[in-house]
This record gives sequence, C-alpha cells and structure tokens, in this order.
Amino acid sequence: MNVFKEIPPTAGFPLYAKDFLSLLLKEKRQGSLEDDFKNYLNAPFARVTCSGTAAFYIILESLKSLSHKKTIIIPSFICPLVPLAINRAGLKVEVCDINKDNFNFDTPQLQELCSQSADILAIVAVHLGGIPLDFETLRQIAEKNKIFIIEDCAQSLGAMYKGNRVGALGDFSFFSLCRGKGLTIYEGGALVAKKAEYTENINSAIGRLVKDDYIGEGVKILELFGYWLFYRPQLFWFVFRLPQIFWNLQGQPLRALTEYFTIDFPLHKVSRIRKLIGHVSFSRLEKEINKQRQKTAGYIEGLKGVKGIKFITESPQDRATYPYLTLLFDEPLKRQKTLNVFRNSGLGVFQIYACAITDYDYLKDIVGNKICPNNRYLAERHITLSTSTFLKDRDLDSIITIIRKL
Repeated sequence: MNVFKEIPPTAGFPLYAKDFLSLLLKEKRQGSLEDDFKNYLNAPFARVTCSGTAAFYIILESLKSLSHKKTIIIPSFICPLVPLAINRAGLKVEVCDINKDNFNFDTPQLQELCSQSADILAIVAVHLGGIPLDFETLRQIAEKNKIFIIEDCAQSLGAMYKGNRVGALGDFSFFSLCRGKGLTIYEGGALVAKKAEYTENINSAIGRLVKDDYIGEGVKILELFGYWLFYRPQLFWFVFRLPQIFWNLQGQPLRALTEYFTIDFPLHKVSRIRKLIGHVSFSRLEKEINKQRQKTAGYIEGLKGVKGIKFITESPQDRATYPYLTLLFDEPLKRQKTLNVFRNSGLGVFQIYACAITDYDYLKDIVGNKICPNNRYLAERHITLSTSTFLKDRDLDSIITIIRKL
C-alpha cells in the first residue's frame, strides 16, 4: 500500500505524454482553443485568458463601457476571487443568499434586490459543481430589470440546461482552465460573449489590460509539465496534501484550503503552446464527462436509503458534469466526523468552500456583513466526493462503505 496515495478531489483531466508529442504534428496544430469554445457554444466570440478570474475581470471592464450602473449581484457561496475581481474593476458587490439544499439563488431575495435598486449592472450565475442553475427564473428577473447575466462556468464546461449548453445562456460567460477543473492548461480561462455587438468592447478591454509576460508565461509552461508529472495518485499527495499539512500547522486554514487570494491576480497573454495543449485535450471532453456522471450514479445508488444525507444533483431535464458530487448531512457534527475520518484516507473526499462569502474576514470591506443563513447551513453540512478519472471502483466502494458505517 502506498501511504502517499492521494486521489484528486475534483475531476481534472489528466495530461499524457502524447498530448505534448502531438504538438509536433501539423494536423494537431490545425484550429484553435478559441474556435473550440466558439463552435461548442455556438458563440460569435471567445478568448482564452490566463485565468478564469482574468476572464471575469475583462468582462466587467467591458461592461463599464455599456452601462453607468455599478453593482454586481453574486451568490453567497462562491469563490473569493469573484468579489476581488469586482472590487478591482471599481464596482460594488451585493450578496444574495442561496437555497438551503442546492446552489440556486434564494429567488424572493434576488427579486427584491433587483427591483429595489436601479444600480444593478449584472448578476453572476454560478453553475457550481457542474450543476446548471434554474436559469429560466434568473432570466425572467434579469430581463424585467434590464440587468446583464454573467455565467460563472468555472466548474461546468459541458453542462446543459434544458438542452442548451451552459455558457451560452447569459450575455457573457467565463470558464476556468485551471488545474483540477476539467479541461486544463494548468492555469487559464476563457471568456465568451453571446452577441457579436459586444466584441469591440471586449477587445478594447483586452488591449488595455492584457500584456505580454514572457517570464510568467514561461513559468506556466513549466508548471504545465509539472501537472503532467504530479497529477496522478502516486505523486499528488506531495503537491496537494503536503501543502495542506504545512499551512494547517502554520494556523492558516484558508491557505490550506487554497481559499486565500489577493486582488493583484495576473493579467497576461497565454502562449500558443498552452492553447494547443487545451485544443488537443478538448476532444476528450464528452468522454470525461460521461465517466464523471457514471461515478456520480455509483455513489447515488450505493448510498440509496441512508438516512440523514442527501445529494445536490441536476434537475431531470438538465445534464450536470459533476467534477465532484456534493453530499449534505442533516447535522454539522455528522459532517465534521465524516471529514475527520476521510482526512488522511487519500480517497478524495473534500469540501467546496469553507464558509459563506460574507464570512471570509479578508473580504469584509468588499462584501460587507450581510447574514446568509442558508449558505451557512449548507457550508456546515456538505462534503464533496471525488469523480476523478483516477477513482477506481474499489475506491468508490470504500467511500460508500465508510459513509454507510458512519
């Protein structure tokens, strides 16, 4: 038994030596990653960026030339980088709570926020865990109040809402190509615009903000090779679990969970080499999603009938990608006991975010002190189950057996 074995908690696509070797073949260099996104989403504009956060920030900067409004609504359960990008763009954050048992907005609260303020520029719709939001309700609220919708598809490339791909539902969307988030170029992102009329604004923002950084991009290329080497159960412990242990010993749990960020995130051009790696990998998208969905079905079937737990899953008419499966306990103590049992198991059981976005101390000046009870309820009761391609049937069975015993 390898005591250092660690299954990734999310279903990032592995890279293979053949992916790098394929760059030498002329036929593999045809097309581009931008074209892949445009064709996949039937969108007139797509641009690869150095991160999903950079993509979101560029969208915000382009929106400033389309409207005088200044406030962006975000859900209470979201990556801390989102409010940091809003703040960097000189805009204001308004937090709306989510539901207790899923990632949808608290609809009455969202309606109230949009109807009572004339300053709402956009709503950030987060398809968290690869699960499409109830977009029809969101669209009705936005159209009624003349508000833009920005889809946060960082974890949901390939998800579908009522037969339509997420990322092609709102006015703008952004994706993460960061390590561990499905299709990856180690660290990167993509922004997509639904209408061609937005192209000029976005290109203008890109021209002002995105510059060459040859040293920084060179480091990312080296890190991409490092991802190929370490993103496997035999070595992942050294780049994932070991840093967690270090930061927890330092008394910095947010750094251990990789949830401490700063406002000075990078903005630089992405090299053709990394874009080509993403282009080569794009053809594996549907295959990987199907594997993730199969593992999700295995968890749900294996834990059927267990009292005190439930899953956050797709609606019947939708297709989620499930880069992980979210499980909710009826009591926080049960959840904490389960996390403690799995902490050193190497089986990829983890959590999404530590708390509501308003409960991060370093964001207080940006997001305010709004109470989000539904989010706190969910944050205290959830765990995530890995759907990684490295998760074998015996690993899945072990997770199911442990949870049943607990």
